[in-house]
Amino acid sequence: MRVLVVEDERVLARNIAEGLRDAGLAVDLAHDGDGALAKLDLVDYDVVVLDRDLPGTHGDDVCRALAARDAPSRVLMLTAAAGVEDRVTGLSIGADDYLPKPFAFAELVARIRVLSRRRPAAPPVLRHEDLIADLARRTVTRGSRPISLTRKEFGVLETLLLAGGATVSTEELLERVWDEHIDPFSNIVQVTVGRLRRKLGEPPVIHTVVGAGYRI
Repeated sequence: MRVLVVEDERVLARNIAEGLRDAGLAVDLAHDGDGALAKLDLVDYDVVVLDRDLPGTHGDDVCRALAARDAPSRVLMLTAAAGVEDRVTGLSIGADDYLPKPFAFAELVARIRVLSRRRPAAPPVLRHEDLIADLARRTVTRGSRPISLTRKEFGVLETLLLAGGATVSTEELLERVWDEHIDPFSNIVQVTVGRLRRKLGEPPVIHTVVGAGYRI
C-alpha cells in the first residue's frame, strides 16, 4: 500500500512517515498543498493523509481537487479542529475519514488500512492454488507451511496476486511497493522477487515475462 502524508509540521510529518513505514506501508511526504497536488498528478495513492490547514493550496482545496478528478485515492483528513461542524465540512468536501489531532498512532494505522480496503475492493484474503495471503494479518501460507516475508516481499506478492494473473511491470512494482526515494535504476525489484521465489518454494509461483515484468 502506498500512502501520501501531507503535513506542514515537518517533525510530525517525519514521525508519521517513519511509523507508517514500520507498519509496512510505502510513504511519500509533501509539506504543502501545491506539493501534494504535484505528487498526486504522478501517483494514484491508496490513501492520502491530509492535514487541513496547509500553506499554499489549502487542504480543503486539495481534497476538492481529488474529488473533482474522481481519483481512486481515499482521504483521511487530519486537523486540530475537532468540532462536529469541522468534521461535517471535511466529509462534505470529499474526505473519507476525519481524525482530530492529537491522535493515537495505532488508530491512524487502523483507519488507513480500513480506507485502503474501500478502494476498488480487494478481498481480505488472496489465494492462488495452495498459496494464501491474509492482507489484514499480513500472513502467508503455502499448503500448511507458514512463510515469513519482509514488508517489501509481502508487498510484491500482494501486488502480483491482486493482478489476477496479469503481468505487472517492474515500474509498477516500484510505484506500488516502494516510495519516491528508491532509485528507479536499481535492481531492487529483481532482488526482492528472487528472494520471494525462494521462500515460496516449488513449484514456482512467480513467472518472469521477458521484457514486460512478472505474473502469477
